[in-house]
Amino acid sequence: MSNDPIKEALHRIPYGFYSLTSRYEDEVNAMVFNWFTQVSFTPRLVAIGLAKKSYTYGLIDTGGVFAINIFNKEDQDILTQFTKPRAKAPDKMTGANFTPGPKTGCPILNGTAAFIECKVVQMVDVGGDHDVLVGEAINAAILKPGEVGDTLTLPDVGWSYAG
Repeated sequence: MSNDPIKEALHRIPYGFYSLTSRYEDEVNAMVFNWFTQVSFTPRLVAIGLAKKSYTYGLIDTGGVFAINIFNKEDQDILTQFTKPRAKAPDKMTGANFTPGPKTGCPILNGTAAFIECKVVQMVDVGGDHDVLVGEAINAAILKPGEVGDTLTLPDVGWSYAG
């Protein structure tokens, strides 16, 4: 236990481990992320905490679309190539295996169990190092069988991104 109860409490939130993909014109990117939740039934809206300094932030801000790639636990190795920021791995998309999403053109990574394509509704500056990205789900598909308990999470990979 640390001497920071807020940090400890935030570490208890069960975060998934996903890939956020983006596109603007011919430029595409994929990154890993975990701050993600549904925030409305009608319309179907999701919210993501997205670092303001990330390469993906710029693509989504200009392109207006993104996709969430959801993986099963056994497929965590697929995400390895997307853990480094674009500044440290400028060619990470060169060898990436993906198909363009049917509605957004955002990468749908090979091996993903499910994906959700979204159009940006709002980017909310909350005054911190991340903004809240709100998107409307406009398309989705299940590509591998599974249940919520099969979904890859941060504890599965031994990581934490909270506090």
